[in-house]
Order: sequence, then C-alpha cells, then structure tokens
Amino acid sequence: MTDNLRVEQDEKASPQTTLAPAQGQRRSLLKHAALASIIFLAGCQSIVPRGGDRPPATAPTPAPVTGELPTDQQHHRVALLVPLTGKNAGVGQSIANATTMAMLDTKAQNIRMTSYDTATGVAAAARKAVADGNKLILGPLLSDNVVATANIARPAGVPILSFSNDAGVAGNNVFLLGHIPSQSIERVVSYAKSKGMKRFAALVPNGVYGQRASSTLLRSVKDAGGTVISIQNFNRDSQSMEAATKKLAQNGEFDAVLLADNGTMAIKAAPLIRKNASGTAKILGTDLWNTSSNLAGAPSMRGAWFASVSDGLYSQYADKYRARYGSAPFRLSSLGYDAVLLTVKVAQNWKVGTPFPIEKLTDPGGFIGLDGVFRFGRNGVSERALEVQEIKNGSFSVVDPAPKGF
Repeated sequence: MTDNLRVEQDEKASPQTTLAPAQGQRRSLLKHAALASIIFLAGCQSIVPRGGDRPPATAPTPAPVTGELPTDQQHHRVALLVPLTGKNAGVGQSIANATTMAMLDTKAQNIRMTSYDTATGVAAAARKAVADGNKLILGPLLSDNVVATANIARPAGVPILSFSNDAGVAGNNVFLLGHIPSQSIERVVSYAKSKGMKRFAALVPNGVYGQRASSTLLRSVKDAGGTVISIQNFNRDSQSMEAATKKLAQNGEFDAVLLADNGTMAIKAAPLIRKNASGTAKILGTDLWNTSSNLAGAPSMRGAWFASVSDGLYSQYADKYRARYGSAPFRLSSLGYDAVLLTVKVAQNWKVGTPFPIEKLTDPGGFIGLDGVFRFGRNGVSERALEVQEIKNGSFSVVDPAPKGF
C-alpha cells in the first residue's frame, strides 16, 4: 500500500489548538465574500493555485502552541494529525495553515481544531488525540500512518478523514480525501475514446504505482470499447526508458499513449516516444501532471491531455494564502481546507459531545470543495469530478470541464 504523495513520513505528539475566530479577525480575512459563499452550495463545499512539486521557499508561520485542552462544552473537538516538525514539516504546516484559513472563512463558531505533530510517532499522536476527547481526526498523510491511526481511533469510535490517496486503507470509518490516481486515468481515457481514439498504449514505471496504472488502463479501455496494444515498464533511467519506447510499437500502431508518471519523467519520455514509437499518437497523462508547471514550456508535451481536479477555486485560495503567510501553499493543502469545510457543514446538525455523524459523509449529493465536487462511497474512497486539460504553448487549457455535480 503506497501513496503517490511527494512527502516522506516523520512523526510526534504535541497539540496546538485553533478556536473559531473573533469578529475583528473575520472581517479582515473575509475580503472575498463570494469565495466563501461557494462553500455550502447544494450539499457540498470548498476552494485551491497550481502549485509546484517543490516546497515553498519560506516556511509558513505556525499557529500558537497551547498545553492541555481545557474543558469545553461549546465546541466540537477535531484533531489534525500532520507532521509539524522534521522533513515533512513544510507540507504539514501548509495543511495546518489551510485549516486555519477555512475556520476563518467559514466563521466556524462551534469547532475547536487541535493539531498533533506526527513527526516522532503517529501512534503517540493518535493516542493523544483520542485521549483529549476529539470526535473526528483529519489526517494523517500517508497510508501506513492511516493504518496506525485507525488501529487506535477505530476502537474509540473516532472516524478519520485522511489525506492519503491509497484506496487500500479506506473503509471501516476511514475516509480518503486524497485524489485517487485511477480516477484521472479513467477520465482521460474516456475523453480520448469520445474523440475517436480506439487503440491505446502505455508507458508506466516499475513499482506499485505502475502496476495500478496498468490495471486501470486495461479496465478503462475495455469499458470504453477500445483495445490496449502495448504496455511497457521502465526504471526511470534514460536507458530503460529508451528501450521501453522502442517496444511500444512492436504490436502495431496506436492512437494514444498513457505516460503514467510525473511531469518530469513525462518530459523525458515524450521525445523518445516520438522518435522510437509514434510521431502522431496523442499523449495522455494523470493528475500527477497538475503540480508540474514546467510541462507547459516543454515543446514535446504540446497537445497532450491529462485529467485532474479543477484549479479555478484553488487559484483564489492560493492568492489568499500567499497574502497571509508570505509563501505559496503546497498543492496538498487544499485537502486540509476541504476537510474543514466538510466538517463545518456536518457540524451544523451535530450535537456537541456526541459522536461524529458518519452517515452524513456518504450523502450521494456530495460536497463542493476547493478541488471541485466530491463525494464518498460506502467504501470510504472519494469520487471526484475531474476536468481534462490540454498542454498548450506555455499554458494549460481546459478542453472538457469537470461536471458540476453527480
């Protein structure tokens, strides 16, 4: 079980608490009223810019740290489990900052958010969160951490809204907010088929991600009524990639080829595909490309399609984040914002001191977030409405918008 997240795991337990904002603070942070008003459309909620693969240059300012939680009969206690120190502190603090922004933007009156640093042991953080009386856990990041947290939270009846994208850890009170890679492959294959493409090939990296991408491609193409001509694996080095591209066309020509890897590897592979396999096939990608801004400037990638969540609301959120914290947010931070929006929505009819109403999470109408419309299946995996983008000369263009609802 692995996540396709570019962060390493590192953990510890030490709480820091965020309460609902005072009136004066809210006024200064809610300049964009229209943005906040999007949150509760239909049965949904959220807002997010195209971020880079690298961490922000300047570390965001951490929230003030407090000691033990005081007795509180007026707020729902919600725990945030992320790394706030260590190697992954940048992404963890960015998520924590996003949750603070969401609390302010929604004028949350009845939620007490407490952050627990997972940098020296996720189990210790989870035990502390449960002992402090939190009724819902947001996080952690990686699938192994989710398993460790669930082993502690599940017996206590505390559900988890994780930022992982490993569907293997979902279910039994564990819900995943992470973007599931298979959904982006299904979406772009379906779009390609709608444009008359029937014969598909793929270039995938060795490892779990590549195996899952291959399985998803085979299933998606079969469901679309197409044919998979060839799938070749590579080791992420030039020699292996060259050999793999030469093998692609051995079974015949193809209309489209899936490059199931990040933007950096796609830029390296595309010229080899053009030289060794096909000069005309449409290149397809996954949601991993959404964080690779350098793709737009790569001539070999022009005309390629990939499916991902929409960036419209995220861009507005990112501008507000930069203004508040002085640096760009990590792309994953949108999941923290959306987690709070969802919690605030449910908390409207959630009695303080009672268990979190898990049944509200599987509303078939879903929720609206920074990353667009999403909903949870009964298996705990999030289903997202994705758009298809095309790489132009220096820019990305939406060629098939995401659905507005389910």
